[in-house]
Amino acid sequence: MTGPQPAGTAAVHAEGIVKRYGATVALDGVGLTVRPGEAHALVGRNGAGKSTLVSVLTGMNRPDAGRVTLHGRPAPPFGDTEAWRGHIACVYQRSMVVPELTVAENLFLNRFPGTRPIRWPALRRRAGALLREYGVDVDPARRTRDLTVEQRQFVEIARALSCGARTVILDEPTAQLDAGGIARLFTKLRELRAQGVAFLFISHHLQEVYELCDTVTVYRDARHVLTEPVAGLPRRELVAAMTAQETGGSAAGEGAAAGRAAAAGRAAPEGGPVLRARGLALRGAYGPVDLTVRAGEVLGLAGATASGSTAIGETLAGLRRQTAGTVTVRGRTVRPGSVPHALEAGIGYVPKDRHLQGLVPQRSVAENATPVADQLGRWGAVLPSRTREFARRMIGSLDIKTSGPRQPVSGLSGGNQQKVVVARALARDPGVLVAVRPTAGVDVTSKDTLLGIVREVADQGRAALIVSDELDDLRVCDRVLALFHGRIAAEYGTEWSDQELVAAMEGITGQHGHPGHPEESAP
Repeated sequence: MTGPQPAGTAAVHAEGIVKRYGATVALDGVGLTVRPGEAHALVGRNGAGKSTLVSVLTGMNRPDAGRVTLHGRPAPPFGDTEAWRGHIACVYQRSMVVPELTVAENLFLNRFPGTRPIRWPALRRRAGALLREYGVDVDPARRTRDLTVEQRQFVEIARALSCGARTVILDEPTAQLDAGGIARLFTKLRELRAQGVAFLFISHHLQEVYELCDTVTVYRDARHVLTEPVAGLPRRELVAAMTAQETGGSAAGEGAAAGRAAAAGRAAPEGGPVLRARGLALRGAYGPVDLTVRAGEVLGLAGATASGSTAIGETLAGLRRQTAGTVTVRGRTVRPGSVPHALEAGIGYVPKDRHLQGLVPQRSVAENATPVADQLGRWGAVLPSRTREFARRMIGSLDIKTSGPRQPVSGLSGGNQQKVVVARALARDPGVLVAVRPTAGVDVTSKDTLLGIVREVADQGRAALIVSDELDDLRVCDRVLALFHGRIAAEYGTEWSDQELVAAMEGITGQHGHPGHPEESAP
């Protein structure tokens, strides 16, 4: 394994970068070197430190230690945004263009050329020339809201290069593209590389790393693990570097083995189907997908957000309306795109982000734990006594650490806040619990408790679906379906290894497991 190379003529060179947030070490002495004309991949599991490094390399975050040089010179002072943009820019997974403005206006936003007032025909001509220079076939007079995802990315890349940047960070650029869009994006990137533009490519899809990149760097647990030429690196070694699962024993490896052993000791669920999805598809996100969750079973749907896994969970809960396929709970068809109907059918839902989707921080534990409809008495009046009584039961059964039902939920720890979200999902005794990344942002003790609650739902004869790319979340599952680019890539029982499951999620072929399942393929 090699470390970051000497700066030399590197487009970007970082070394010894340390970044802390309180007691949390987000980057622990890491480094990275990207050379002109190079496509350099930065990969790692969630929490590895990739996003924090991007914030440092773009001048958005000041490191606590270490240094960054751009083309051999010290990086601009922290906070000098324009100076940073003249060297390096980031095209994020979520588009940063202003949808109501035209392509020309977005290209020159906050830096309109010439004198005031703005000469719009001249601006559009200049934008057209800029787009042609970089081979982007888009009408500069179109509003960006009317562009495809692929076209918006090209506009953002052209804007970055027009600011003088010769290094572009691409953060999950293929997440919302189909196969044709990916091919066109890669063609464009190769053309720009031939002009000396360097790319730092961040992706969860390792197959794309091998297709596009010269060099790959792996971060794990905020530390630099490996930097190697892609061509000479076996895929199994790359996955092993990301997961720390190698031939030698370790405490983490022994813990993972113990978790799998416990799962393997459970009898296979023999109950009938509770949740079924047949031909489920959402245009641009996933599908078609078939899945079945049986009584007594915890099914894992493993995949990054970009794989479509989160979108599937949201579709099952009625937050999204599928473009094809059906969902049934105990034989009852769930009305597409209807949260109330999903609840009535018996689907409980734990959202991905409790802060944005799961809690009202200013309200009490009782109010957050109780579904609104269950707080109402005759004539639609809220009954605080009913709310508090339910909350007391859930506080006891889920061991929520709180001073009482009236305490504002904002005063709880992250783990206890998540228990409140789970309490509301379980309030109506659902037949199936759909939990998206249920342990995100909680401590180890709370994580074990939350996964134990999910496991108990199934052990009571109901069903549970965990949607996550966190391996620890998936160890409680009886079966795991690995999702890649919106399709089920492989299925595993309880005896999967970290390496093979990550490989399936990252799109690397030739791993164990088998695509689909006879039942999942049935019409």
